[in-house]
Amino acid sequence: MTGIMVHYQSNGGETPAYLSKPASGSGPGVVVIQEWWGLVDHIKDVADRFAAEGFVALAPDLYHGQVANEPDGAGKLMMALNIDQAARDLRGAAQHLLTQAAGAKAGVIGFCMGGQLAVYAGTVSPDQVGAVVDFYGIHPSVQPDFTKLRAPVLGAFAEHDDYASPAAARELEGKVKAQGLETDFKIYPGTQHAFFNDTRPDAYNQEAAQDAWNRTLAFFRKHLS
Repeated sequence: MTGIMVHYQSNGGETPAYLSKPASGSGPGVVVIQEWWGLVDHIKDVADRFAAEGFVALAPDLYHGQVANEPDGAGKLMMALNIDQAARDLRGAAQHLLTQAAGAKAGVIGFCMGGQLAVYAGTVSPDQVGAVVDFYGIHPSVQPDFTKLRAPVLGAFAEHDDYASPAAARELEGKVKAQGLETDFKIYPGTQHAFFNDTRPDAYNQEAAQDAWNRTLAFFRKHLS
């Protein structure tokens, strides 16, 4: 890991987060939102990967110190997440990031639970969010108000996904397009949920993960430059 843990202000409170900066010290900002496991090393590694590509990455700890290492515990943490608090944490993350990064708006990317929260972040902080990337996003309690979304959305979804199905991906894409916003959605053949997570050999698909990563970098460079 090359980043550091920091705390930022969030509507009167403080939220811990992992901050990773490029060698240059500055660049476009990206908020990286965790899976249902919490702020684990994989998410920190993704933030470091963004930093290596010239971005300033901030990964907020939406569970405030809690992590899970098995699905039952992760599911309980996800369902216990206070959505109003998450909204405050996400707004605070975008605002804090813009004090650390170049540009007037930040990108937001999330995985699994975080994918849905990335879209949500675009609706609760539309003035700070300039691009959204959703990797197989799912959270049954998060219902974004798409009329407030102002950012283009890139989607990366799996063909075989019981959580975020291709039909759900197409529905999401339609809701974004209905607001007159740009979309770039792709459903990866032969993949399953969490295909980007290289710490999950049961799910990881290197070819799809690399393609989705390349698309993500190009998308953020286009909309955050």
